[in-house]
Amino acid sequence: MTRISILGSTGSIGRSALAVVDAHPDRLQVVGLAAGENAERLAEQIARYRPRIAAMATGSAIDRLREIGAPRDVTIGGSGRDGLVAVAAHPDADIVLCASSGTEALEAVLAAIEQRKTIALANKEVLVMAGGIVTEAAARHGVAILPVDSEHNAIHQCLHGRARGDIRRLILTASGGPFRGLAASELEAVSAADALKHPTWQMGRKITIDSATLMNKGLEVIEAHWLFGVAGDQIDVVIHPQSVVHSMVELTDGSIIAQLGVTDMRLPIQYAFSYPERWASGLPVLNLARAGRLDFDLPDTNAFPCLRLAYRALEAERSLPVVMNAANEIAVALFLDGKLGFTAIADVIEATMDAHRPADVGTLAAVRDVDHWARDYARDIARGLESKV
Repeated sequence: MTRISILGSTGSIGRSALAVVDAHPDRLQVVGLAAGENAERLAEQIARYRPRIAAMATGSAIDRLREIGAPRDVTIGGSGRDGLVAVAAHPDADIVLCASSGTEALEAVLAAIEQRKTIALANKEVLVMAGGIVTEAAARHGVAILPVDSEHNAIHQCLHGRARGDIRRLILTASGGPFRGLAASELEAVSAADALKHPTWQMGRKITIDSATLMNKGLEVIEAHWLFGVAGDQIDVVIHPQSVVHSMVELTDGSIIAQLGVTDMRLPIQYAFSYPERWASGLPVLNLARAGRLDFDLPDTNAFPCLRLAYRALEAERSLPVVMNAANEIAVALFLDGKLGFTAIADVIEATMDAHRPADVGTLAAVRDVDHWARDYARDIARGLESKV
């Protein structure tokens, strides 16, 4: 029996992970659940899965959880980052699935690594902010980081049993989001409601906007660098609107290995939970004849400059990815609130990056300091653009 803690259990990835647990009750057991503000859904999950520990983002959310009547035999591990750490480091957990959005789970992932838990990573920001710190800690403690994002999970599968020297390049696929094919001038008036209409995947609000700007793919480029130890110029992105090919690896002899599958996050989650085994999933299989044509194209970085900014951040390394990620989170939140235009998201990020002088961020405290500065600067820049919305 493999025992699971889930950070972000009420979100789309967390719910998919619990569906995998439902499909394999003889193999998987939930011991920890951490959620944001959705006390009602977490209460239902606690009642069904009977974890040993649970946590929520705020004290008020925990109060609502208790008012609803969470079972008395579950320990409430606290709120915010402390709660995430308590769930991630619980001694009974074997695997910690990091499915919470944003950067709040960074300390929790490091705590789980210190306790030698396997990390199933569905959060890009952790490695974008602190890839060197996290991967060094994982190597020091002999901990595996198993990617859950469909693209990195696909690459992990393609690389299974292959030496790093066999890799010529990694090829990440991108659906192109809801605005694929639009020119930069056509994007100025798009709304948050438009941007949230992803053509392929059902995801959380922030990651859906990142997909619309192609920042999501930029974050994945940086994540791939840390997961697989390849340089930025060995990581390419292609637009593949059908989302059937989840990613590819080109080997030194020119062969390209691809992983294909249906668009269902339960597959990469199950892969991470079962690795190195393969379990039957019970999910629909990919019908290539019905899938029909598979298209591939180059991304338009003029219309979608966030991808270019991510490559710039990766090339500079040090603190610039932290700055880019923080500015993006601020800009996306303001766009979702109707306070910033869609194309201004990239403007805020680029202006914040331009104002920053990259520095070493070898400690968690240094990462948090840079992150705090970048968020403040991005808010100031955004205020000057609000009147143009």
